[in-house]
Amino acid sequence: MTTLLVSSRLHAERGADIAAHAERLGIPLELVVLPADPEGRLSDADCARLDLAFFSQDVFPKFSRQFFSTVRKAPALQWLHVFNAGVDHPIYTEMLERGVRLTTSAGSTAAPIAQTAITGLLMLARNFPRWLTAQRERRWDPMRPPDFPRDLVGQTAVVFGLGSIGSEIARLAQALGLKVIGIRRSPQQPGDPVDELYPPDRLPQLLPHCDWLIIATPLTTETRGLIDAGMLARLPQGACIINVARGEIIDETAMVAALREQRLGGAYLDVFEKEPLPAESPLWDLPNVLVTPHNSAAAAGNDERVYQMFLGNLGCWHQGKPLRNQVRTASS
Repeated sequence: MTTLLVSSRLHAERGADIAAHAERLGIPLELVVLPADPEGRLSDADCARLDLAFFSQDVFPKFSRQFFSTVRKAPALQWLHVFNAGVDHPIYTEMLERGVRLTTSAGSTAAPIAQTAITGLLMLARNFPRWLTAQRERRWDPMRPPDFPRDLVGQTAVVFGLGSIGSEIARLAQALGLKVIGIRRSPQQPGDPVDELYPPDRLPQLLPHCDWLIIATPLTTETRGLIDAGMLARLPQGACIINVARGEIIDETAMVAALREQRLGGAYLDVFEKEPLPAESPLWDLPNVLVTPHNSAAAAGNDERVYQMFLGNLGCWHQGKPLRNQVRTASS
């Protein structure tokens, strides 16, 4: 008998479907349900029986501590599937070091995140912050020459991180007429939506030619603090930043200084060094900054996409096939 840890909500809404899918695959499956009380705990005996675990969206953040405590006490755990794409939380390193197979839902939120990032780009490109300020003040303030925004066609976007999210951002940026330069460790493949592709060590040389620096790379030891004051200084006057990855990749203090001095033309930020973004942060009030609360992925279809990824991998796990989105190291 294979045992799978699920949340109480997932059990109520999808438990019968999971059991039926497992039966069709020939898997004798028992669902072990995380207590609905965040302070509740499974017995040590139940933890010891766990083979698989599904960290679904409804677990985060209210039940995260309870869930992680449970998998830590599951010595026989073989596979953990998570709803998110990032694996910078220490629990994932811990699981990998124990030999637990770890799979993410990378790609499930690529479309909504990319659409949000491009929305931020268009709002900055078309100077919506000016119009929104005028609207709040009930002030008629049409733009006139020489304040007209530059045409997007022909501008250059550097997309740092060309996974599922970065690739979708790149595709949409190309559709708007931007020249897209991708940054990724692996070499270019047919169908990559970029005009040029370079490894991460070329970033300093590319920044002076960049109108839009779009950050979509995981947080790793190499990327933490990478966009520092020196990197920001290499950007041309008026360049803009879009960050839908992790706030810790950018030196926030240096970025605020560049925005205040208008060396940067603007920024759309969904992630920050400290979250929630403190009320006293200057980023709230800077006129050339758009802020969203680490919510760029919000979309009603995400749960279904994650669920289908899990079901697909359940079949692969049972058949001994490679798992989609398997993480080899915490920095992969």
